[in-house]
Amino acid sequence: MRISIIGLGKMGSNMSERLGRSGHEVVGYDRDPDKADVASLEEAVRALDGQPRRVAWVMVPAGEPTNATVEELSGLLSDGDLVVDGGNSNFRDSQRHAALLAEHGIGFVDAGVSGGVWGLDEGYCIMAGGSATDIDHLAPIFEALVIEDGFAHVGPVGTGHYVKMVHNGIEYALMESYAEGYELLTAVNLDIDVTASLEVWRHGSVVRSWLLDLLAEGVAKDPGLTSVRGYADDSGEGRWTVEEAIANAVPAPAISAALFARFASRQDDSPAMKAIATLRNQFGGHAVQSS
Repeated sequence: MRISIIGLGKMGSNMSERLGRSGHEVVGYDRDPDKADVASLEEAVRALDGQPRRVAWVMVPAGEPTNATVEELSGLLSDGDLVVDGGNSNFRDSQRHAALLAEHGIGFVDAGVSGGVWGLDEGYCIMAGGSATDIDHLAPIFEALVIEDGFAHVGPVGTGHYVKMVHNGIEYALMESYAEGYELLTAVNLDIDVTASLEVWRHGSVVRSWLLDLLAEGVAKDPGLTSVRGYADDSGEGRWTVEEAIANAVPAPAISAALFARFASRQDDSPAMKAIATLRNQFGGHAVQSS
């Protein structure tokens, strides 16, 4: 199958290469001309002429970049063509995109993609939302991209990105748990071999996972994590998961705490902790440290 991938960052370029290894023909477009096969989005679409259905797979940042790309594609593609959004878009944006494209007879699939940079060689996990007809048409593409049993059609448009959002919220909580455990192992005065501890957890333990594998590998290379600053961004999905938990009255304390921990990581000197230190001094005469 010939397909156009729009956005050739780490994920888009790796997915393009994996599809190429499976015999698919990929026409890549990116704003960086050094990465692109064609000079414009219009050329990327035109390169698909002759296909039963022209398929444009969007891999650009969520929000306005995706909005603008989908809107432009709605004027370039035609009845029967198909757009896939494989980025981390908000599911409500995906529903709006589907409605916009439907006005032109263009199909839409929202595909939550997990696997990171390892997906090129290991394969991806894809959770997709859309009609059965559109999903079936994309089956050869999905089969080439995913690891064994790594694909699921999870429901109508919007569900793919909703499931990926919840997936990423869970990821926040898992990473925070491992991080807290790591810090506790390093803080206690027991001369613990932290590298060995993380490594043994990987084998037979109930907390073993791929994330633990990655942490163990990172600590083995840099035992004190001295080369890393303790600063963590959030890319949106954690916030959306917490917002959805509130909207649906679902208690999500672990995911919420993990999100707020990332906010704390960005503070050189916490204003909240300054207030607490002041209060302790005021009501109990506890000593305060000068900044």
